[in-house]
Amino acid sequence: MSQDEEQATERTKLLYHAANDRRLSAVQQEEESQSLIGSHMSKDELALHDSPVGERLPYNDYTTIDWLHDLVKSSYRYRSVHSKQGIRYAIVSTFEDCSGWIAAALIGILTACVAFLVDVAEATVSDWKLGYCKTNPFSNRESCCTDHTPLGINKANLGEGCEEWHMWTNHWYRAFAIFVGFALLYGVVSSSLTMTTKSNLPAAAPEHGDTQHHGPGSGTDQTVVGKSMYLAAGSGIPEIKTILSGFVIPHFLDLKVLFVKAVGAVFAVATGMCLGKEGPFVHISTCVAYLVGKCFPKYRENGRKMRELLSAGCSSGLSVAFGAPIGGVLFSYEEISTHFPRKVLWRAFFCSLWAAMILKALNPTGTGKLALYETNYGISYSPVHYLVFIILGIAGGLWGGIFCKCNFMWSKSFRQFNIIKNYPVFEVFLVVLATGLLQYPNPMTREPGDKIIRNLLQDCRRNTETWICQNEAKGSPPKYIGWLVYGTLVKLVLTIITFGCKVPSGIIIPALDAGAFFGRLIGQWITDISPGIFAMVGAAAFLAGVSRMTISLCVIMFELTGELEYIVPHMIAILVAKWVADALEREGVYDLAQTVLGHPFLDLDHATGLVKKEKTLVEELIPPKQTMDDITVNVPKDNMVSRKILEEKLEKLKERGLLDAGLVLVQDGMLQGYLAEGELDFGLTELGEVWDSSCKIRLLGQGEEGEFDLTAFVDRTPLSICAKAPMEYAVEMFGKLGLRHMCVVEEGTGKLVGVIIKKRLVVWLEGLKQ
Repeated sequence: MSQDEEQATERTKLLYHAANDRRLSAVQQEEESQSLIGSHMSKDELALHDSPVGERLPYNDYTTIDWLHDLVKSSYRYRSVHSKQGIRYAIVSTFEDCSGWIAAALIGILTACVAFLVDVAEATVSDWKLGYCKTNPFSNRESCCTDHTPLGINKANLGEGCEEWHMWTNHWYRAFAIFVGFALLYGVVSSSLTMTTKSNLPAAAPEHGDTQHHGPGSGTDQTVVGKSMYLAAGSGIPEIKTILSGFVIPHFLDLKVLFVKAVGAVFAVATGMCLGKEGPFVHISTCVAYLVGKCFPKYRENGRKMRELLSAGCSSGLSVAFGAPIGGVLFSYEEISTHFPRKVLWRAFFCSLWAAMILKALNPTGTGKLALYETNYGISYSPVHYLVFIILGIAGGLWGGIFCKCNFMWSKSFRQFNIIKNYPVFEVFLVVLATGLLQYPNPMTREPGDKIIRNLLQDCRRNTETWICQNEAKGSPPKYIGWLVYGTLVKLVLTIITFGCKVPSGIIIPALDAGAFFGRLIGQWITDISPGIFAMVGAAAFLAGVSRMTISLCVIMFELTGELEYIVPHMIAILVAKWVADALEREGVYDLAQTVLGHPFLDLDHATGLVKKEKTLVEELIPPKQTMDDITVNVPKDNMVSRKILEEKLEKLKERGLLDAGLVLVQDGMLQGYLAEGELDFGLTELGEVWDSSCKIRLLGQGEEGEFDLTAFVDRTPLSICAKAPMEYAVEMFGKLGLRHMCVVEEGTGKLVGVIIKKRLVVWLEGLKQ
């Protein structure tokens, strides 16, 4: 062989080895890439690799879930579980089918156990403000004195006739000081615990600038500001509504938040402030549902399925709070849930049933009954009383509308002072101090809220030993009437300034208390039936005015009291209260709380009502040209795009701070797909380490071996709408389909002209309210 032939042969070998090394390198890169993807995604997501909907990463904090994608993902999981043959797989598929019922039962049982501990602890801690039990310091007054005094002893002179109960002092002013001192201590403890759950959230929208016209990925100079929130503060119901509508609030349902919410609620209610633990119970039950759901892959890996379980779980919160299992289910359906199919209704019913059964067995009240405020008036109403029920409904509606406006203004004014905004514990201290000073002098407002309503609903024909009944037996002297008026006014004012404090708190019990005071006051001039009846109906009317609940509230009231006879009066008062309150303020307390907190929430009913007043087309929400240039990727015919281009566009997306925005892929102006920000970021940062920074990335078409391929992450079936379509179309599609984004195409040509994401639609709708 000649020298030239030997050199040619050597070059051929070198080229062969180089090509072989490149192939090996490409295979290694592909293996590393698949390993990275597998470590971040579930098997269900990987199964969608070849599907037009594409793979998805777990949802980022404060983003919107994709309801349609999760529906497809659930179908893939169902087929994979039920397609295999054999006894083992039959057992697995059977467990999969029953897992929802098992989870619902566990949620109900655990929620009842937590509620039992909170109820017993709160009753004991609250009574420590007045004294303690000699035989067992951890026993509350009623348990301590069960065998010594009848229930409902003179609330102004606790300790009389019960030697086991030791009062701190019999001196009125000293007892007053001790009472307020304990209340202040409890308030500081509860608020300090709540401060440990502070969380910083990403921005939902730019704080400044034209949010109406700027779309995702805008390159305009706008300041994106996140916000801070205390996860255990308030009732949690506004946040749960936001979560169930499809948004992701980070850590809101964690075990730490559950613990702080439960312990904080004990001390917050024990202060005597105008708040209740019923709202926090809904948050607690939803936390339990989330923690239980994480134990089941079916729910852990699917945002849509998890929200179905959360909807069922939150019903058990009201079930244990009021001993109202049916009312809890209806409350979840009417007030909280956005997505509530029949399957969720059944599981909510099952979950609420277990919660009620376990709570009755644990018997935290010591009565052995599920109804908290069981009454037996033994007398019916006459048609003439309908007028009184209507008056109570009007009063409840007026109070509800005024409360919503005043509490909103209070949050936007007083709570914006630096000393209040930066030191929430100080605000709680001031509110507790005002509450103690105003409520202790009145014998009827000295007790916690749940005991107050129990006393106001009582029938004095059957119990004549209580302070209320003794005064009514004397013909309701002016001093007693004065205390009723005083109690009504104090409850109304204190509830306005208390709701929104940074402690676990709810609005249900304070509203019931205020309505019961007013109803009992009205009943003093109607002597043919018990004034407790009007207190009961007034309580329902005032809560309806504040919360705008209707069917669920009516059911809760008869489950609370056991008075089936008075369903019609409740219906009258509740409907009148809602109509009057809606005339004054369209949104209820929970909707306004969402506005104050700044959580993105698409209420389909309210949104449709806003849009139908405007002759607006979808093109109103088309982003400006610069924005569309920033978020549009023109894919060449070879379907490969430079990595540098994608990195620049990703940086502009991150500048907006929206997290659930993305890029639209077009060819010759025609929509080809959508690549979400999270998947793009993952592809460039995690998978991109394997490939060279100067490479090109495949976004469309069939990938080849050794290419940087992101086609699996591209949603090739994004929903679109014509730019000339009425805005009602867009609102209905986002609300009923649960979309994260929707592309806008030109009329006639079908070319892409814009993109709308859910958060931008919510911001635009908020602008219509102003």
